[in-house]
Amino acid sequence: MGTKTVALVGASDFNAEEFARLDAAGAFDIILAVDAGYESLMDIGIKPYMAIGDFDSLGYIPKGIRTARFSSHKDQSDMELALSRSKSLGAGQVVIFGALGRRLDHTLANLQLFARFSEEGIRVRVIGQQEEVIFLTGPDIFEAPAQEEGIVSVFAMNDECKGVFERGLEWELDDALLTNRTSLGLSNQLKGEAVMIGVESGTIAIFFPL
Repeated sequence: MGTKTVALVGASDFNAEEFARLDAAGAFDIILAVDAGYESLMDIGIKPYMAIGDFDSLGYIPKGIRTARFSSHKDQSDMELALSRSKSLGAGQVVIFGALGRRLDHTLANLQLFARFSEEGIRVRVIGQQEEVIFLTGPDIFEAPAQEEGIVSVFAMNDECKGVFERGLEWELDDALLTNRTSLGLSNQLKGEAVMIGVESGTIAIFFPL
């Protein structure tokens, strides 16, 4: 499994402040622009290692950097192609921006892709405007320090996720079964305690406030 942290920047809503903070801290080994995500990076003066996609959203082919251009008549989205390229570049973790919001169908497709790549052994973290989404494929545990307030939701990305537990939240779970046909896991609350969320088998998506 790879060891690099790859940042992907897609064409949707871009949390430039959080990207700049992580980039300044040296969090990323490689930065890839996904189609119009290139423009989001240019707006904050960041030159990616590569731009990838069919560039229908961007409207032009970037110059002066590596590009991987694909036909718009393809069976994979630009984000899926970028995730595959990240894996080939040695990614052990991907931190994804510009993948949530705007078109609901794109957001749903992205969430499904992120679950798949989590199941392939890549740690996936998605940064939105006010929350991040962490994907866990069991057996695995997510931990976060105490925060006084905020909403946390946990959803199954498979038919069954077994051995789910949530600790340090207003409503705790212990060895629960979550499915992708229930709202159980929606809108839990932080309460000033350290948080631990885990799953024994299956893949869960944790929506956690930034």
